[in-house]
Amino acid sequence: MNAIGIDIGTRYARIARTGGRGTPELVELPGTVPGEGLPVPAGAGAGREEPLRAVYSAYRREHGTPDHLVVVVPQSGHLEHARRTTAALAELHGDGRAPHLRTLSTPRVVLALLRDAGTAPRGRVVVCDLGAAAAEVSLCVVTAAAVAVTGTSRHAPAGGYGAGSDAALLAEAGLSDDEAGRAALAAARAEDGADQRLALVLGRAEARPDRFDATAVHRAAGRDITAGTVRVALRRLTAGLDLALSEVPGGDAPAGGAPGHGPSGGAAAPDGAGTARPAGPGHTAARHLVAVGGTARFAPLVRHLSGGGWHLAPLPAGTDPALAAVFGASLVASGRIDPADRYPYAVCVGAHRTVAGRPEDQELVVSEAGHLEPGGETVYAHAAGQRLRVRTGPAGAAVGRPVQVRVRDPERGVSAPVRTLALPGGAEEDRFHVGVRLAVDGTARLVLHPLAPGAPTEFPLGDLPTDLGTDPKGVPS
Repeated sequence: MNAIGIDIGTRYARIARTGGRGTPELVELPGTVPGEGLPVPAGAGAGREEPLRAVYSAYRREHGTPDHLVVVVPQSGHLEHARRTTAALAELHGDGRAPHLRTLSTPRVVLALLRDAGTAPRGRVVVCDLGAAAAEVSLCVVTAAAVAVTGTSRHAPAGGYGAGSDAALLAEAGLSDDEAGRAALAAARAEDGADQRLALVLGRAEARPDRFDATAVHRAAGRDITAGTVRVALRRLTAGLDLALSEVPGGDAPAGGAPGHGPSGGAAAPDGAGTARPAGPGHTAARHLVAVGGTARFAPLVRHLSGGGWHLAPLPAGTDPALAAVFGASLVASGRIDPADRYPYAVCVGAHRTVAGRPEDQELVVSEAGHLEPGGETVYAHAAGQRLRVRTGPAGAAVGRPVQVRVRDPERGVSAPVRTLALPGGAEEDRFHVGVRLAVDGTARLVLHPLAPGAPTEFPLGDLPTDLGTDPKGVPS
C-alpha cells in the first residue's frame, strides 16, 4: 500500500512512510537534505499550500499517487488549515485518482506515534511543538478511547522562535542566516561531545558569567560561538516557551515570578518556578510533556523543561524530535494506529421507562466514549445491535418533558451536564431514533430522526466539555 504522511515546516517539507517492519522512515526525493527533508523556498511566505503542492508533486513524480495521505497541520487554526490543504490537493488531482486524505494536527499525530510505541501517558499531556517560526503548546487528554485537545496557545515572535535564536548565534559567528549557515550550526551541534561540553560550560557561565561567557562552546565553519551568546539565545527561547505554557487555556500562572530570572537566564528552579503548568485532575498540575519540532533538538531548552519538574514522555528510541510529527502521520496513513481523534466521553440523555407499570428514570447512552468524530456521521443510541426507538413526551403535549444531556467519563466515573432541552411533544404513536453528531467546528447537536417519513430535527448543544478533570461541573457518578 502506498501511504505517506506530510509535514510542512517553516524550513523543511517532510514526507515519511512506514517500512516493512512498521518503522517510519523519511522518503528521500531529489534535493532532499538528509535527515531533514526538502528545503522550503525562502519566498514561500507564511502559507503552507505552495510548499505542500511542490513536495507532493515531487513525490507523485517518483512514486505515483498514494492510496492514503495524512497531512499534518498546526493545532491553532487547524480547521482553516485543513480546508486550505484539502483545496490545494483537490486542485492538483482534478478529476483524476486522489488518495484518501486526512488532516491531523501536530499533537494528534505526535500522540499517535507514542501510542503506537506504547509510551503515551494517560490523562493530561502537554505537547510542545517547538519550531522555527513558533512555539505551540497544546493541552491534551488521553483516554483509552480517544485523544482530545482541550486548549492551545501559540508564541510566534517577530523573526521566528527557533529561527530567531539561530539567527543570533550565526550573527555572532559572522555567518549568514541561510541554508549554508544553518547547516554549519547544525553540524557543530551534532559533533561528538557537543552537548556535554555545552552543558558544562553553560553551568559554569551561570555561576561565573564574567569568567566563562567568552568561552567558545561551538565552532561553526571555523567561527566561534560563545557561552554568553548561547545563554542570551536560551533566555529568549525559555521565556517564549514559558509564556506559551502560561497562556494555554486551563493553565496556571507561573508559580515563581516572571520567566527569565532563573538559572540559565530563564530555566525554572526544581520546584517548577517560572514554568506555567496547565491544570490537571482536580485542578492539580499536569506533569507529562512531549517536546517535538526542530528546536526541541536544542538540549538546554529540553533541560529547562525537565528542570522545571515536567515528566518528559520519551519519543520512540532514536526518533529525531523534528521528525516525530511526520512519523506519526505515516503510521496513521499506513493504518498501524488510529489517531483516536474522537470525543473521549460518552454522551447521555435522561430518559423515562415504564417497568411493570411504573415509570423509572434512566440515563440513556446515546454515544459511547470515543465514537463521535468532528464532521462524522450521526451516532445513534443502540441496544442489542438495533437502534433504540424513543418517544419525546406525553401525547398531545405542546412540549415533551425536559431532557438533560450529560457527558460521562466511564473510566473515572464522573459526569458533567451539557444542556437541558425541551423537546417537542408528539402523537402517541410517534417514535424517533435519538442520536448526536459533532459538526466540523466541534459543536454538538442532539438529533431526533422520526421513524415515519420526514427529515431529522437537530437541537444545538454547543461545545461539549473536553476535560472533566478540570471542568468545575464534573461530579462523581
